[in-house]
Amino acid sequence: MASGGISREPITVPRVETRWRRIVTPIPVPESLPLLKRLDRFESVSMHGQLPIVWDRAEDVIVEDRWGNRWLDFTSTIFVTNAGHGNPRIIQALRDVLDRPLLHTYTYSSEIRADYLEYLIENTPDQFEKAFLLSAGTEAVECVLKLMRMWGQNHGKRRGGVIGFEGNWHGRTMGAEMLGDKPANKTWMGYHDPNIHHMPFPYPWRDGAGKDPGMWFEAMFGKLCMDKQLLPERDICGMIFETYQGWGSVFYPPEFVQAAAEFAQKYNFLIAFDEMQSGFGRTGTLFGYQHYGVEPDLLACGKGAGSSLPLSLVLGSREVMDLPAIGSMSSTHSANPMVCAAGLANLQALLEDGILENGAAMGEHFQKRLHQIKDRFNHRVGWVLGKGLVAAMLFEDPEGKPLSNLATRVCELCMQRGLLLVHTGIHSIKLAPPLTIGEEALLEGLEVYEQAVADAVAERITD
Repeated sequence: MASGGISREPITVPRVETRWRRIVTPIPVPESLPLLKRLDRFESVSMHGQLPIVWDRAEDVIVEDRWGNRWLDFTSTIFVTNAGHGNPRIIQALRDVLDRPLLHTYTYSSEIRADYLEYLIENTPDQFEKAFLLSAGTEAVECVLKLMRMWGQNHGKRRGGVIGFEGNWHGRTMGAEMLGDKPANKTWMGYHDPNIHHMPFPYPWRDGAGKDPGMWFEAMFGKLCMDKQLLPERDICGMIFETYQGWGSVFYPPEFVQAAAEFAQKYNFLIAFDEMQSGFGRTGTLFGYQHYGVEPDLLACGKGAGSSLPLSLVLGSREVMDLPAIGSMSSTHSANPMVCAAGLANLQALLEDGILENGAAMGEHFQKRLHQIKDRFNHRVGWVLGKGLVAAMLFEDPEGKPLSNLATRVCELCMQRGLLLVHTGIHSIKLAPPLTIGEEALLEGLEVYEQAVADAVAERITD
């Protein structure tokens, strides 16, 4: 059976042995197949689709299986382990909680909860005065949606209008999927909130979007209001940005976002950023929105917030965060001692152990090298997009036709050679090593990647 287009038939591949990579068995490992088949039998297929390897241990930038193989990780488990796999600070913090022991408190207080929230607020931009802790990113987005609408009600808005953007992704719960704009993911709903609206995304390949992004925003905003018969001062209470589009690491032009912030001030609505993939150092700054020169009202974070455990959060002003009454917005596992310990240790590691600075420095090498690879294969690579230690390479022919099978083949070759990439299943490959990666490991991984692209291109794979 294939795994997202990648065969599970074991193939004898050349042996690999470096400091960061080791391949000593056929890939996929024959002994791993019974476990994969067990998952096929008992787990929803929606959970499948990544590379057919079985993780057994992960430390810093390395992932190992039980059969002696080692991979250099360029996924960070999909932008979670920003501080490295098994970061020592986080491991020790979790041990301290286990040794107490105190695994769960619901909404009762604990010292570690107070410690984390105080450190979080003291080390994030000044407009963020309070936080709400949750377990999953989609929960945080739902919280943002609720807060924007409650704020609108308190400020006399006629409707709870919220604007998202074409192609953005915010999570798998109903409100989050409505805020996103991927119609194929919404066919199960049978309903769409008439007060959730979408504007076109300013893709760099879209005619008109890049020439004057601020004017383009104004034109698209005006068209939306005209088409939907909206009075923005009465019908719009919020706008949410995915800081970059995850599938392709596509950022907005800063002028586009700055124009949005000006309109928000003019028409009195809130600006929120979904920082699930971009937060906590991934793009070279603590938060990805900081590349745009604006300060949002609300921030929804997850993934890299804990670098391991399921932790998400919303940051905002006291005025907005205290809108829900006592007990009206909580979550069973939010703020439990384990995730608070992980969250505090993670942020301390990023800010006090030089990880944030290292990620920014390595990000410059990373982006430069990937653009060199693009230039070499410009007949098969249309775009390299991203900032810091996140990037996407978009495989296209000279006419712009997506080359999804080529992208899948590159992922497969890298897996066979000891490098893990984010296999999207479409024509993009996402690359995002932990922020702890050193220059030697980074350059080795990129060399493996470049050779895999060269070999896959030489195979003349077609879609």
